[in-house]
Amino acid sequence: MDPDVIVAIDVPQVGDDRHKSWAKVVTFVDVSRSTGWAFEGDFIATGGIQDVAAGSVIVVYGQKGSRANPTPHAAVYRAHPDGTVSLEGEAKGRAWARTLRDTVQRLLEDDGQEPLTALEWQPDLMRYSDAALEEELHRRSSA
Repeated sequence: MDPDVIVAIDVPQVGDDRHKSWAKVVTFVDVSRSTGWAFEGDFIATGGIQDVAAGSVIVVYGQKGSRANPTPHAAVYRAHPDGTVSLEGEAKGRAWARTLRDTVQRLLEDDGQEPLTALEWQPDLMRYSDAALEEELHRRSSA
């Protein structure tokens, strides 16, 4: 059984729907690269709910502007045990990956503490209705 706490987060969408976009849960940074290939990990969908481990570092990439001349935009987020995300850095332009590389590396190194187990994490469940909690319990038991 995996001891990591999995949380449902709303992955922000960066950029414009007309252009490509992606998000990745980063597990390693190759500091010898200065492009998006420096960020290693699993891709997840943008603009919707995704299940990730609490404490995950997420890089989200998108493009804004005209179809003929889009401008890259990227952001780095940290997933928290309460299901929220915090913006840790942003960049735009062709050097976006190198601009964010050190921030992502620092966030991964700061995560040196042991991950929270389900027993250690005590969410504030009082803000949810009984019906919402029952529905979530049913959803998880049928999975």
